[in-house]
Amino acid sequence: MSQPISIDIWSDIACPWCYIGKRNLETGLAAVAADDDAPEVTVTFHSFELSPDTPIDFDGDEIDFLAGHKGMPRDQVQGMLDNVTGIAKKAGLEYRFDLLKHTNTVKAHELLHHAKANDLQHEMEERLMSAYFTEGKHVGRIDDLVELAVEVGLDADATRAALESDQHLPAVRQDQEQARAYGIQGVPFFVIDGQYGISGAQPPETFENVLRDLWAKRGETDEVANHAEEAAV
Repeated sequence: MSQPISIDIWSDIACPWCYIGKRNLETGLAAVAADDDAPEVTVTFHSFELSPDTPIDFDGDEIDFLAGHKGMPRDQVQGMLDNVTGIAKKAGLEYRFDLLKHTNTVKAHELLHHAKANDLQHEMEERLMSAYFTEGKHVGRIDDLVELAVEVGLDADATRAALESDQHLPAVRQDQEQARAYGIQGVPFFVIDGQYGISGAQPPETFENVLRDLWAKRGETDEVANHAEEAAV
């Protein structure tokens, strides 16, 4: 039996391309799952803060933030957001930048590590991204994060205690240190089997091709190993 292919994803829940990339990966995974010899895959999310200096309560909308952050005219920012919204729609996502509440995401990343410790990381990642990009919910304050955590099945008291004590902050920092070691400067960034890097919100077909190729090579390696064992016997 071949070992599962590992996919490690560095992302920020406030990154619009990360949600699109996540959905495209899921579409690709669903496609290869229908193969006769379907690849086994494990997916793990890792923390990356795009704007760590952002306040918890940003005074302004997304256009205000990007215009100030990138030094772009408001009409140019609006055009950029319209473009991203269109691409998100093709991935099945309904972005609402008019509702979005820009915030610092470090506590959300701590929550993701808390969810990971309770085998609910994927559910928490999806809930946070949906809350932020499609529902206009605040994802930077502990009270709001606890409410979202409860929705995916986490205990409210344990979650609050973890967030208030910074219990998982070292794990967040470790992810960020690993990103620097890999030379990751933008997200989403996918590391396949610890050796192949895929940058950006690639289409589902990119993931399908990589996974099928890796799984086929893994099968060939297993076959060679089996023949070697038989010969030794």
